[in-house]
Amino acid sequence: MSFSAIRTATSKPQTAFGFWLTIPSAPVAKQFLRTTATHPSGGFSWVLVDAEHGLISDQHYYDLCSAIAAEGASPIIRIPWAEEWMIKRALDSGAHGVLTPMCHTAADAQKIVSFSKYPPTGTRGYGPLFTHHCFPGIQPGPAYDDAADGGLMVMVQIESRQGVENVEEITKVEGLDGVLIGPFDLAKSMGVERGGEQHEAAIQRILKAAKDAGKQAAIFCTGGDDAKKRADQGFDMVSIVTDIGVITAGMISQLSTASASSAGKAVGGY
Repeated sequence: MSFSAIRTATSKPQTAFGFWLTIPSAPVAKQFLRTTATHPSGGFSWVLVDAEHGLISDQHYYDLCSAIAAEGASPIIRIPWAEEWMIKRALDSGAHGVLTPMCHTAADAQKIVSFSKYPPTGTRGYGPLFTHHCFPGIQPGPAYDDAADGGLMVMVQIESRQGVENVEEITKVEGLDGVLIGPFDLAKSMGVERGGEQHEAAIQRILKAAKDAGKQAAIFCTGGDDAKKRADQGFDMVSIVTDIGVITAGMISQLSTASASSAGKAVGGY
């Protein structure tokens, strides 16, 4: 039995698709996952629970992790900052992995790895009282304890000029599973146009460094076209879009159709 959906997905040659959850709503997460589960692509294997820029805080972690895991996907929590207690709260709530923002150096990455793993490997405090609820088939005790250090996903974001300059050393850090590119902050930090030549060159450097080190290369995308481009480039994990992006685009599309139509009222359900 695999420890998590994301571990299973990243062991295969296909891109593991995910999406960004910014609204603290288990029903929204479950709806997206349930309705895409039978998609020919295989659906989503992970959900990024955004506690950095989203409206999510640690009081929401348990319910969101439970809901996402129950649908066969892995909840990965992006904590607000690289603090040990924040990582502990996320993992003890049942997250299948953590993502920390603004990793600039290998020392930063080593610190995150240590915070995420139990002694003697790291410094994570022991208290997984509710974690097994988010791992179908995993019972409390040794089944979780013995697999946690190797099974949980530990990732950092590369989204600064300094991070790019040090990415080859960052990706070599033992115990780090992968890096995720934050393209918006990366462009701002570098002082370049998002999507321009310098920006793209930095993205490709990060991708190559991850591949060379045998780590997962992940990226945040703004829609299906962007996501397909990154999947075709060889990214292992691709976040297709945000929840609010899908909801907004869908509402605008339906309003545009309705306001342009001369047809009469239709009666229907949800």
